[in-house]
Amino acid sequence: MTGPVIVGVDGGPTSPDAVTLSRWFAETLAAPLVVAVVHPAPAALGSGRIDAEWVADRHRAAERVLEGARKDLEGVACEVTYRMVASSSAAHGLHDLAEQLGASMVVIGSGRNAAKERLMAGSTAERLLAGSVCPVAITPAGLPAPPGERRRIGVAYVDTPDGRAALSVAAEMARRTGDTLRLYTVVAEGDASLPFLIGDDVERAFLETARETYELSLRRAAESVPDLEAEWEVIAGDVVDALADLTEVDVLYCGSRGYGPARRVLLGGVSTRLVRRACRPLVVVPRG
Repeated sequence: MTGPVIVGVDGGPTSPDAVTLSRWFAETLAAPLVVAVVHPAPAALGSGRIDAEWVADRHRAAERVLEGARKDLEGVACEVTYRMVASSSAAHGLHDLAEQLGASMVVIGSGRNAAKERLMAGSTAERLLAGSVCPVAITPAGLPAPPGERRRIGVAYVDTPDGRAALSVAAEMARRTGDTLRLYTVVAEGDASLPFLIGDDVERAFLETARETYELSLRRAAESVPDLEAEWEVIAGDVVDALADLTEVDVLYCGSRGYGPARRVLLGGVSTRLVRRACRPLVVVPRG
């Protein structure tokens, strides 16, 4: 049985986007949806009375946030439950809940100051991504439209354990939706790859060899999912800029990094910058 999809909400402007995306994931995966809001656990802020009053106020605020989510999710097809989690931080509370429930995914909104249709991971997102045991999806501010029929599911692919993990998770979604799977690899262009002192001919030969290697890798990756309609493309340019501007996909999957403990999300250089820049929902997948 597929573990639940958890969506973290805080009543902020990006919460409705996260709820919309989480609903799509839950219905597609035939998984329960858990709407979670994290409120402060009792802490020594001063006198016991002030601490108790403050915690009670935050508890009531959490109840209001959940009530708003209930209205947004009226009439959904999947099973929905609502949870309030007391913790020292939102990220820590969502971490604990994901491990406790064996979640298949955690969905959160982008930062409050994100530009419309761009990700800007806030502190909760960044901390949650640092060690999550399941894929983490981040919605852009002002989600353009929820994924629907005949969409494109993108994968930022490199032939590494992380890249293959991202492809595996994305392929499962494509099987369930019947959507096209689109694989992307970015190769540097111009003098971005090698120092200018080695000469243009050597650099050009390097880039051509790199492109051929990536094309072969993408072709093999597409052939590894013969039951799906899979396309692939090598893009020339800066890797973060190219992936962040992929408006032709409806959701983009990427790996976390090429090292670190298995089954944990630990962001590398590209994924760290991509979670701040992407214009489509981004799913960061832990290495299997």
